[in-house]
Amino acid sequence: MTVSFGFLWLVSLLLSGVALFLSIWIVIPAPTLSLLPLGVGAPEVSPWLLVLNTIAAISALPGIRRTAWFRFPLSLALIGILVSSLPLLQFSATNQRFATAMQQALGANSLAKLPIDLQAKWRTQPLILRDVFRGIAVPSVRQTGAIQFAQPDGVPLKLIVYRPLPVGHYPTIVSIYGGAWRSGNPQQNAEFNRYIAAQGYTVVAIDYRHAPHYPFPAHLEDVRTALAFIRQHAQEYEIDVDRMALMGRSAGAHLAMLTAYQPDAPPLRAVVNYYGPVDLLQGYYDLPKPDPINSRKVLRAFLGGTPEQKPDLYQQASPIHYVTHPLPPTLLVYAGHDHLVQAKFGRALYQRLRSVNSLAVSLEIPWAEHAFDSVFNGISNQLALYYTERFLAWALKS
Repeated sequence: MTVSFGFLWLVSLLLSGVALFLSIWIVIPAPTLSLLPLGVGAPEVSPWLLVLNTIAAISALPGIRRTAWFRFPLSLALIGILVSSLPLLQFSATNQRFATAMQQALGANSLAKLPIDLQAKWRTQPLILRDVFRGIAVPSVRQTGAIQFAQPDGVPLKLIVYRPLPVGHYPTIVSIYGGAWRSGNPQQNAEFNRYIAAQGYTVVAIDYRHAPHYPFPAHLEDVRTALAFIRQHAQEYEIDVDRMALMGRSAGAHLAMLTAYQPDAPPLRAVVNYYGPVDLLQGYYDLPKPDPINSRKVLRAFLGGTPEQKPDLYQQASPIHYVTHPLPPTLLVYAGHDHLVQAKFGRALYQRLRSVNSLAVSLEIPWAEHAFDSVFNGISNQLALYYTERFLAWALKS
């Protein structure tokens, strides 16, 4: 090769190699916690990766007519194009399953009966490709933060309130963040909270104490304390206590379910569970492969020991244990490629809920990894958001 073609080959090889490296995490699970962001993010930005791989392929084409050396970067780019296309190739069939699940659970015409002005605020399509590249517009709302609702053992617990711009009296969503029960804060998921508040809800993002310093049931106690505070200050924060839902992600979804499914739970219209643990005893022994978060270590810190040491706590802390009678309508959103909370546990919960005549909607995104919605404009979150906003409207505004 000449010097110029040698340089072009190096550039083409580097571009195709980087693009394929980023894309391959769509199908290869992250083996360690440090690599997990790649596993989470790659499927969500797959349209970006598809463009990048296409550019890599195009960059190799001028040289392939001159020398066979360019076949290698071109091959890498073509593999990258195939891999980065996988989520988009599965999208239509997945969306159809979701639409069918919603109609079967809620009724074919239930959403059409909701106010037209509310429907106008919903996303028009389950996937808007330009939003993957430019971001999802989040309207302005009123936000009140750092409201202390409790101080157990001297730990200040605070919440953040998001409200629509007009003063009113709104259905309310209590949002509980994830973080393996050991980290996180109410500022998480702020984009979603602002987005959904703009549709006519009060959203209250709450805090709780963390393991291992505070093992279970401290977390559950804090959520219940937050709900009591919210009810006591309902008028101040424009909260309709008769139209409330709990929503959580991961550990937060676990706490949302556990709170809502208790025999003495406060009245709730719905629960939204994004990839939450449901059976901690089975989860301790049935581990994902790979297990980047070290699930057993997380559970031991949360519950203060192993199942042999704390058998009663593992049962008490498992939401599926409380599914013995009809419960509030539940939306379950799980990631089919989840290596922290396996989707099969969500399926088991769905079957248990249906067995006791509880309304439940189960949505499983086959290409997604745990915490997929941390990429707010990603393709998985767009799909989940499309159906979540409709489920919440059906539960809280119908």
